[in-house]
Amino acid sequence: MLSTQRIGAIVAIERQIGLRNYIEGGIPLDARLTYDLLLSIFQPASPLHDGAVIVQGDRVAAAACFLPLTTNPKLGKELGSRHRAAIGLTEENDSVAIVVSEETGGISIVADGQMERGLDAEELRTRLRADILNRRAPAKRQAHVSYT
Repeated sequence: MLSTQRIGAIVAIERQIGLRNYIEGGIPLDARLTYDLLLSIFQPASPLHDGAVIVQGDRVAAAACFLPLTTNPKLGKELGSRHRAAIGLTEENDSVAIVVSEETGGISIVADGQMERGLDAEELRTRLRADILNRRAPAKRQAHVSYT
């Protein structure tokens, strides 16, 4: 919906390394992550639409969070501050960021400082499952059995 309406957005998803410093700089929400909540936050008339939403598990921890911009000189000038913030954040930790471009409506996903642009909704779902759900699943422990 954000993409089709060309509403800019950035959603940072916490993985193993916490994002507390960025959460504390935003507006705390601690609300259940829902479609309607994200749409409401990123509406241009919303006071929370500037900055990023940070997601912890199935909760929106905070909105209107400011993230560090990348200093990578190799990036093209066509990338705006949302994209640069997503790259900057993921260069510092293991989070994943989703960016919706206000200019083009394009959807990007960023992990490990690397951006994949031009995703559609299904490609985004697939990438999120791979990047988020698979990394969150705890490794199954083998039971130690002693025969002595």
